[in-house]
Amino acid sequence: MKPLELYIHIPFCVRKCAYCDFLSAPAERNVQEAYVKRLLEEIRGSAGGELSAEYQVTTVFFGGGTPSILRTDELCGILKTLREVWEFYEDAEITVEANPGTVDAEKLAGYREAGVNRLSFGLQSADDRELEMLGRIHTWEQFLENYEAARKAGFTNINVDLMSALPGQTAAGWRRTLERVCALSPEHLSAYSLMIEEGTPFYERYNGRPELLPSEEEERRMYYDTKRLLAARGYEHYEISNYAKPGYACRHNLGYWRRTDYKGYGLGAASLLDNVRYTNETGLSEYLSGCAAGSEERLSARGVREEYFFLGLRMTEGVRAERYREFYEPLFRKLKEQRLLEESGGRIRLTDRGIDVSNYVLAQFLDEYGAG
Repeated sequence: MKPLELYIHIPFCVRKCAYCDFLSAPAERNVQEAYVKRLLEEIRGSAGGELSAEYQVTTVFFGGGTPSILRTDELCGILKTLREVWEFYEDAEITVEANPGTVDAEKLAGYREAGVNRLSFGLQSADDRELEMLGRIHTWEQFLENYEAARKAGFTNINVDLMSALPGQTAAGWRRTLERVCALSPEHLSAYSLMIEEGTPFYERYNGRPELLPSEEEERRMYYDTKRLLAARGYEHYEISNYAKPGYACRHNLGYWRRTDYKGYGLGAASLLDNVRYTNETGLSEYLSGCAAGSEERLSARGVREEYFFLGLRMTEGVRAERYREFYEPLFRKLKEQRLLEESGGRIRLTDRGIDVSNYVLAQFLDEYGAG
């Protein structure tokens, strides 16, 4: 059987953060209950088909929004239904994203009993002033309480999301956040730079006003401080923005970057099955009324090649050099001459300099070199 990853989208949150452009929003309990009912119907609709006989589930990821906003019985019921429809690997990685302030000891114990074995806490900052500015619903102390509760509940695989290059943030302030979080010794850290996305309050506040944000030089200093500080504490830098203790790289994300097939459930969820990409309906009322399918696209040979590099080069292990070399050798040569790519052990990977301008490098694989 072929490996399959499952993604479950829970599009609800307590309050929309000022920087967030995800498909998520606050909702009343009756809407959440209707959504869970519809989600279960969508999952059960997969039962008995060719897909459920062809695949075996390696990872499950509850993302959002804030999945932990659901009642414990709702989230655990979704996982139970998934197990009824799909065959799971015995050691499947099952992750739930959780915002501090939305879980407690009882909820966490329920997750563990249901088989959830990985938590991802959306902390973003260890500075309460920065958390308030971001529009987060929690404080550092609330995060500490939730983190300790997760450990007591038996979670031995915890990720913490952090965000750098915040308005008014300094390199010293970012290091303090890293040091406070590292003192807790989570198994995994995701460290992203703030992106000012159109349609968010941050866009209205900061777009066109670079003086209110850390400079590009300061942002790069934060990035290299992250690599240095985390390496000294035993974390492996395995993807542009992700760090893990040995053996704790996120299997779900690795599958995504390696283009493992995945099936998405819920509002706006995406799937990739045999190089066909599916996207669910993005309108909540339409989804609740029974419409799940939104769009379908079969990737061309060129599209598959582009994804292979665009996603795979995010990993520090890189990608196999011989794959598609006939299409990209001129580009390989150009980027190696610019010291943005390096090749060794049969693999192509980004250099440190290449990571600094990764958006430029990855975009090259979507340009004319991918033709044909």
